[in-house]
Amino acid sequence: MSHTTAGTEPTQPPPGDDTAFFGQPRGLLTLSGLEVWERFSFLGMQAILVLYFADKVSDGGLGMDPGTAASVSAAYGTLVYLVSVAGGWLADRILGSYRAVLYGGVLIACGHYAMAVPTATMTWVGLGLISAGTGLLKPNVASMVGKLYGTEDQRRDAGFALYYMGINIGAFAGPLITGWLGEHASWHWGFSAAAFGMTLGLIQYVLGRRHLAGRRHGAEYALAPGPMRRAVRLMVVGAVVVAAVATALALAGWLTMDRFVDVLTVVSVIAPVVYFVVMFRSPRVTAEERGRLRPYVVLFLASVVFNFILFQAYSTMILLASTNARTEIFGFHFPASWYASALGAFEVALAPVVAAVWARMGPRQPHASNKIAIGVILGGLSFILMVLPTSGHADDTYKMAAWWIVGSYLLLGLGDILVETSGMSATTKLAPKAFASQTMALWFLSLALANGIQSQIVKLYGEVSNPAYFGVNGAIAVAAGVAVIAAAPWLKRTMHPVH
Repeated sequence: MSHTTAGTEPTQPPPGDDTAFFGQPRGLLTLSGLEVWERFSFLGMQAILVLYFADKVSDGGLGMDPGTAASVSAAYGTLVYLVSVAGGWLADRILGSYRAVLYGGVLIACGHYAMAVPTATMTWVGLGLISAGTGLLKPNVASMVGKLYGTEDQRRDAGFALYYMGINIGAFAGPLITGWLGEHASWHWGFSAAAFGMTLGLIQYVLGRRHLAGRRHGAEYALAPGPMRRAVRLMVVGAVVVAAVATALALAGWLTMDRFVDVLTVVSVIAPVVYFVVMFRSPRVTAEERGRLRPYVVLFLASVVFNFILFQAYSTMILLASTNARTEIFGFHFPASWYASALGAFEVALAPVVAAVWARMGPRQPHASNKIAIGVILGGLSFILMVLPTSGHADDTYKMAAWWIVGSYLLLGLGDILVETSGMSATTKLAPKAFASQTMALWFLSLALANGIQSQIVKLYGEVSNPAYFGVNGAIAVAAGVAVIAAAPWLKRTMHPVH
């Protein structure tokens, strides 16, 4: 069968690509390379964002109190992942995955360049562009990884583990560079480094496009020309109206930052409920596919619980490190944001180990639901661990050893590998064919909901004691993981072809 269409370049990778990258498809290297730089920029910026929000205006920050800074940072994360729904739909119906990822990367780069300009206005403009770009890129690049494998390909979980290792190379390097520049030059120099990284990611993505499976110039389930034109007009008009109304409400004093955060939280709760209902009722979803969506709801909720903990590695944990953790090892002083790199470092180191274990075990490896459950429990334990060094102090002037936070990130990093790689891999298998990219977007809606909940809960940070804050949140996560294990027999019966 031909791999080309008239007047276009090949839409399938060369035949020799299937095992060209450590036994994995060559396209995995291209997509992992893109994620290295996207995560370098996104998490590098996020590692200093909450510190930038909380820093004094005289020192170049925005002067927010810690709880507000953490809440606004979480709200930004909520917006990023809410937009992923539109990104998945645009890929499926209008742009196609390749172009959605490309255009998303361009928006992300423009957003980081905007944040490099040292004004508060450009910060908000930049965050808006990054939110839109990430919503286009994230769900679709993960779907493109899934297209590299057949449904029964035993390499799939190992491939996603390697892909996630690539993500975390960027997660490790980003905070090192942006954190150093943020502390020693200015926060906006740190944002500039993020912009440069995303630009490099776009270059290698375009250069490696011939290795990507299922690449085409249009969408797989494209709208007819008439409905497509109407959809584009509706989106443009809708965006203009929303922007105009938001501006008017802000000028009138009604749309405050706190209310904006609250609105995003409400939307993050409503959106996945509506989306599940639409997919369950869609005539394009078969009865068999509908049966596989039911256990997916459990995986979705497990992802929410785990990522509620994970995302605080870049908010409350960074704030705790900046005030109550030592930032010196063997006489070397380092920025507090470097703690975020420990999370990426552990995931870089552990991802190939996990991939090798799953590959060696083959069909004997744990079921995907149990992998996710163990990851959720590890996430909860990472917070429970923080109860020990934050307890028994007369005031808040204490300094804990660096190893406490590093140990917490070790547990969190291993949990993240288990939850995200198994969750994304299961999503690509359980997705109804007509909602392929959009179902991956639904997985990212779990991240939006986690951030939406976080944006409310983190307001308690600094208001209640640290042992109570970390202990209660950690215990809830552990209980959720145990509940998923208890549901394992039903999940195994209903999640075929997921093993």
